Amino acid sequence: MAVPVQIVDDVVIKFAGDSGDGMQLTGSQFTNNSALIGNDLSTFPDFPAEIRAPQGTVPGVSGFQLHFSSNKIYTPGDNCDVLVAMNAAALKVNLKTLKPGGIIIVDTDGFDSKNLRLANYTDGVNPIEDETLSGYDVHKMDITKLTREALKEITMGTKEKDRAKNMFVLGFLYWLYSRDLTSTFSFLHDKFGKKPEILESNIRALQAGYNYGDTVEAFSARYKVEKAKLPMGVYRNITGNIALTYGLIAAAEKSALPLFLGSYPITPASDILHELSRHKNFGIRTFQAEDEIAAITAAIGAAYGGSLGITTTSGPGMALKTEAMGLAVMLEIPLLIINIQRGGPSTGLPTKTEQSDLLQAYYGRNGECPMPVVSASTPSDCFYAAYEAVRIAIEHMTPVILLSDGYIANGAEPWRFPQSRDLEPIIVHFKKELAADEPKYLPYKRDEKLVRPWAVPGTPGLEHRIGGLEKEDITGNISYDAENHQHMVKTREAKVEMIADYIPLQTLDSGPEKGDILVLGWGSTYGSIKSAVMDLQAEGLHVAHAHLRHMRPFPRNLGELLGNYKRILIPEINNGQLIKIIRDKYLIDAVGYNKIKGVPITRSELTNAIRELVA
Repeated sequence: MAVPVQIVDDVVIKFAGDSGDGMQLTGSQFTNNSALIGNDLSTFPDFPAEIRAPQGTVPGVSGFQLHFSSNKIYTPGDNCDVLVAMNAAALKVNLKTLKPGGIIIVDTDGFDSKNLRLANYTDGVNPIEDETLSGYDVHKMDITKLTREALKEITMGTKEKDRAKNMFVLGFLYWLYSRDLTSTFSFLHDKFGKKPEILESNIRALQAGYNYGDTVEAFSARYKVEKAKLPMGVYRNITGNIALTYGLIAAAEKSALPLFLGSYPITPASDILHELSRHKNFGIRTFQAEDEIAAITAAIGAAYGGSLGITTTSGPGMALKTEAMGLAVMLEIPLLIINIQRGGPSTGLPTKTEQSDLLQAYYGRNGECPMPVVSASTPSDCFYAAYEAVRIAIEHMTPVILLSDGYIANGAEPWRFPQSRDLEPIIVHFKKELAADEPKYLPYKRDEKLVRPWAVPGTPGLEHRIGGLEKEDITGNISYDAENHQHMVKTREAKVEMIADYIPLQTLDSGPEKGDILVLGWGSTYGSIKSAVMDLQAEGLHVAHAHLRHMRPFPRNLGELLGNYKRILIPEINNGQLIKIIRDKYLIDAVGYNKIKGVPITRSELTNAIRELVA
């Protein structure tokens, strides 16, 4: 008898296992399948810092959380409807995130005495045999044995066959959520087309998992999530780092500048280097430097030579780049420094997310060294944030810092393709010759934006010297004069502050223009804030939400907007950094909500925090 299919609005699934169990791949394939169906979605990959963490241990657990829905969603979900646990450690780490009555799918092979010991369960305790999981819908499968049985006719070793376990799980979940296997068949053919035995083992395991669902009588229902009602357009599933990469390419094409990336690999920024290196057809040059300092100085050289100079890194790399950033400020050349933030300090939490580098972006250089700061808020927003950061750098002749973080860099969501004609132009003005009234080239003679000219080395008549020593106003000669130094410090600051005249005014994301509470956010807190505020607005509370893209300078009207509310709440994944800047600049007694656990702020946490503030 066919299992009936129930229509549900949204589902949160957490795949969890050892870092070698392929949970990231499994989650990514289910994500791509959801995107093709037309679900709205949000993901949160969560993996250990070690390339191959100790097998079976709690620190070695790798997870991938996916929220897919027929409605518009903004977060990967607070709690899971389904938990797939490939071993005891995966269950132990993630059980607290499962909703009461949620579905648990376990691989019983991962709960033998060895795995229980590695997961630090007390001797004699087995959570899938005692009362630990009472109240949940538990489904025990010997996935390892079932996979080996499906592959018995393939002449591979047992270890190699076991690598297809994740495909068995994926096939079963495709059955449970009424999915077609075609997209993953296509992926496997593309990935393993030249390795027929591996291809066959994965296809068989995938099909076996689906068939298992058809034959076993453990489930009384299957589920289906309908296509989401999103605005018309062409969509693709995209991660933050890939969207950021495409934003850089679009900016290079719009500005007609060659793009040069100087980068040293670092988690979680490395994907930008990897992806840009695949697009040499756009005239892109990527340089994997020997260290962080070489990476940024190479990008500075490229910018001096008339290219779009970019460097990418994360927090520790930002620390190493600071001296060179000061050089770029002194030279006043367009340069983009991209910081994909992670937990710190020092090596910190390399694979966990944090918003802890905002003060570093503001103040983390010697001397008076102001730089514009732009922030991305969601995976798809990384495209637009990157594009805007490049525009500011070029049109205002200044290095710019772009802040993203590990959560949005690795997270995914549907992205509606922009049209090239809809992107704001990026105007490049190279100085190509002396004006009739210029006896010689004056490299620090400024226009109405306080922007100095950009002259490509080798242009006849425009020879000039650059360096890190203080410049004399207008001439650019070396100057130790006290009055000139103060004038140049103030001028560089005024140039950055004047950018506020060329960026949009701050708007509300939602809520009343005046009211009791404004939740002011930046970066990856966007989804949680938006969801929480919308929930409270539906209850009748006068709560508004504003989200910052331009962190320095702030939009001209931000102070006025903040003054329209009785209380300001600023949630951050740090110990309170934006709140210090807001208090300092606007003398507003804002309230912070801070979480520093390497994971995003949840919707429910924030909803409770706002309610407490109302009370």
